[in-house]
Amino acid sequence: MGVALLAASVSAAAADAWPELIEPGTIVLFRHANAPGVGDPTNFKLNDCTTQRNLDDRGRAEACRLGERFRSRKIKVDAVLTSQWCRGRETARLAFGDLATDEPAFNSFFSRSAGISDAQTAQARAILSRWRGPGALVVVTHQVNITALTGGYAASAEGVVLRPAADGSLKVLGRVTP
Repeated sequence: MGVALLAASVSAAAADAWPELIEPGTIVLFRHANAPGVGDPTNFKLNDCTTQRNLDDRGRAEACRLGERFRSRKIKVDAVLTSQWCRGRETARLAFGDLATDEPAFNSFFSRSAGISDAQTAQARAILSRWRGPGALVVVTHQVNITALTGGYAASAEGVVLRPAADGSLKVLGRVTP
């Protein structure tokens, strides 16, 4: 399914989708929690958090609230995939503890070429379209990735809830916030 078709779905899916996450096989794409700034510094190194934008106190509180929201609603989380960026990893760890696993398909491609971003988005879409549960799949990623996959925008710590369809497309069900 093309991004244009999904964009209409994201716009229409403004409703609170927390109840959707109880259903088997649901996915939520979270933008990492608040990390002030835009993009990454020119000296960015993937395995050196001192060279990256990182969560601030507000971001850490948002991430903790995400985890609390899942626990208070008794939402079963089977897997948590995260970008390898420090702000993604920290969001996932604070919210979901040791469930988080790095998945490069969800790394930011903010300053990369269209060819790289297209290939990475196809890889991410393939991972998502195969998900069947039984519990929820949580992905902590970046705004550019969420836009590429859904056609919509997500604020810091906001999630877009999806369900994979039999044809490999992704149906947007709504949004969740901490």
